[in-house]
Amino acid sequence: MSIQYTERGTGRPVLLLHGGAGPASVTGFADRFAAEHPVRVITPTHPGFDGTERPAGIAGVKDLAAAYHAFLDELDLHDVVVVGNSIGGWIAAELAILDSPRIGALVIVDGVGIEVEGHPVADFFNLSFPQIAAASYYDPTGRVIDPGAMPEAARAAMAGNRATLEAYAGRPSMVDPTLRGRLVAVHKPALVVWGDSDGIADPGYGRAFAAALPKSDFVVLERTGHLPQLESPEALLGALWTFIEAS
Repeated sequence: MSIQYTERGTGRPVLLLHGGAGPASVTGFADRFAAEHPVRVITPTHPGFDGTERPAGIAGVKDLAAAYHAFLDELDLHDVVVVGNSIGGWIAAELAILDSPRIGALVIVDGVGIEVEGHPVADFFNLSFPQIAAASYYDPTGRVIDPGAMPEAARAAMAGNRATLEAYAGRPSMVDPTLRGRLVAVHKPALVVWGDSDGIADPGYGRAFAAALPKSDFVVLERTGHLPQLESPEALLGALWTFIEAS
């Protein structure tokens, strides 16, 4: 299977995994990260996103994690920091469970995937675009998507991304009830970063994610929602680089 990816910078490798918002949601952050710190940031496109092919054998998050396990081998990377946002955080967690010796540290940024009683993940697929924006950002002003104003190709790509997300994550829950218990197998240093205004998965959910990882720190970003790389990139960069220097 071929995985499309871009990369920038030199230094410690960082595998940056996007969420359901697609590759564009991490591009600007990856550019800034590589420009400001000695890192080689690799940003793959999950198969099926942005019009890429999704092979029949890639049916869920565990399959994606296995694909990225092989991807790290193919690129012959070492001491990789795996960073994932939203469903990218879920993929990152499953990848860490596979215990590749190529991985040095794990960062979950407003991830999903675990089941936490009393803290359900929002039913994303039944939300309107204004509701998605309200749940995703501390300040959703100017961030509501209007498909009617998009070119036809952009609407088709967005619909394809949404269908791919649903295929991988499941509907409506976007959780694997077994994942939380399996995180005990992750022995790499981990950082869990959460926006205090995340309406997709609230900070209590994030604390449970961090508590399930044996060697983790938990950082809350103020006035930030589900997509810190877009809303609070400077704060996220600071937390991420502090962790990387120490790991």
